[in-house]
Amino acid sequence: MNDGVPDRHWATRIGRSVLVLAPHIVALARLDDLLPLIEADHRMLRVYAVPDSGEDRPDAAEFIRARGEVLLSMRQARRETHGLVLAGSTRGIDDVLGPVLLVPHGGALGQYRPWRTAADGELVTGLHPAQLLRGGQVRPDRIVLTHDRELDLLERVCPQALPHAVVAGDIAFDRLVASAPCREHYRRALGVTDDRKILLVPVTWSPRSGFGSDPDLFRHVVDAAPRDFLVVASLHPQIWSQHGTGQVLGWLSDAMEAGLRVLAPRTDWRGAVAAADYVLGDYTSVSAFAAGFGRPVLRIPHEPQPLLPGGPTAVLADHTPLWNRERPLLPQLDAATEAQSRGLGPRIAGLLTARPGQAGKILRKTMYELLGLTEPARAVLVSPASLPHLVPRPVTSPAGSRSPG
Repeated sequence: MNDGVPDRHWATRIGRSVLVLAPHIVALARLDDLLPLIEADHRMLRVYAVPDSGEDRPDAAEFIRARGEVLLSMRQARRETHGLVLAGSTRGIDDVLGPVLLVPHGGALGQYRPWRTAADGELVTGLHPAQLLRGGQVRPDRIVLTHDRELDLLERVCPQALPHAVVAGDIAFDRLVASAPCREHYRRALGVTDDRKILLVPVTWSPRSGFGSDPDLFRHVVDAAPRDFLVVASLHPQIWSQHGTGQVLGWLSDAMEAGLRVLAPRTDWRGAVAAADYVLGDYTSVSAFAAGFGRPVLRIPHEPQPLLPGGPTAVLADHTPLWNRERPLLPQLDAATEAQSRGLGPRIAGLLTARPGQAGKILRKTMYELLGLTEPARAVLVSPASLPHLVPRPVTSPAGSRSPG
């Protein structure tokens, strides 16, 4: 047995394979947060695979190859037993052998999935039996939860899975917090070297989202923002994956010519949140992360979207103002700042993670337990986010254009 590593004959290092199962870019980004916890260990070998469900775009595989990683075909991945399977989705976990660690690729596994409903009409979450059970048995060996309240949900909807649950907090949020000291570096990466304000505009995907329901959203924001603001758009990776970079930039071209800057596909949104002074977002989890980080959040109007009662996104919607395009933007951002001053940020942070600052430690311990290896004595600190990257500015005529800085 070669633990899933192809061509063992040519190997320089022999060890246990860690299979990173990434059906899409969002899952890959979340799993990237886990890899530094084990990557320096010479006893294991990292390989990747993209489940061939037929629904996914090729960008995950392309990104993995571009980074110089070993990408197995699913046929190769199925051939051997892996030391550990890291999964940011349940897609593909039935097709491979080895202990599975399932982590959420968004805010939490307890979030609603409104495009799927159970037979009785109940909204499905990532903790639903249809996601976790195979033939009545729990498929993931460990199910990572961000909060104790998810244990209550799991006990209600899929009690068989309770022994497999680990409340680890949220490593994505921990990395955002770790990014705070690097704020000026992130601002410079976005092109701001003075005291100008940055307005970050994150949107999620689907026709219900802020951008999906208002094609001219970003032009409206640029026109409404004070002239000395830098407006930066952060689009959910699924938007880029589904429609293609060229198409999306075509849709944004008018706003970009007016001064909008756009985070490049696959750039780390956390650096932009750390750099921002204000956030104008829809129901994307980035809005909740930003609020928990202490940023004032003004909400973008969107089509009706079910939200988990008591969850961070729902609480954010209940306690932050909704943007009114008919009124000046700056006073509304001031109202969002006032909401933060009343303690909204710590409340949202407390809903995002029940183990603040501890996710890396808990996840590392869990991974080594599944691997059957002793955990190295050397601690691994949770690192700040990488620098954000912007899409290049379009060439525009001087007349009527807005200076983006």
